Amino acid sequence: MIVQPGAIAGPGAGDDETDPIDDADQVAGAAAAGGETGGVQRLDKWLWFARVAKSRTLAATLVTAGKVRVNRVRTVKASHSVKPGDVVTINVGPRVRVLKVVQPGTRRGPATEARGLFDELTPPREGSLLAASDARPGDVAVPATRAPGAGRPTKRERRQIESLKGKR
Repeated sequence: MIVQPGAIAGPGAGDDETDPIDDADQVAGAAAAGGETGGVQRLDKWLWFARVAKSRTLAATLVTAGKVRVNRVRTVKASHSVKPGDVVTINVGPRVRVLKVVQPGTRRGPATEARGLFDELTPPREGSLLAASDARPGDVAVPATRAPGAGRPTKRERRQIESLKGKR
């Protein structure tokens, strides 16, 4: 242990003085506990708060697997910081979502609260099975269509076939 001139060595010594290293540790500890300052937040936490991932562990896994980009740069660290104005691109299954960070999250609340954390920049896909998940309130639902003779008959079509054959 190196003792500087005028410094008091030993346990409990220097407790009255403020130690800049301890102050920095306390600020870092407060930030890690969820009290982010300045609108900056860990990427995995933000993805979880925004309800992109079901758990924070899954959010961290998405990031470490290289499926997340922040401002067009791939990041593999779950601790990467995001701030308002950042554009986050996420590959989730067959879908690519582009989200603009509006604000950091404070908790994992309901979906309505989570939608306030980002602006969806992903254009809605037409003619896709996933188009229903892109739908906004007030959109009109279009019934699914199937080409005649393609695939398995529906219950209604099966009943019509049975009535033609005279089984009913």
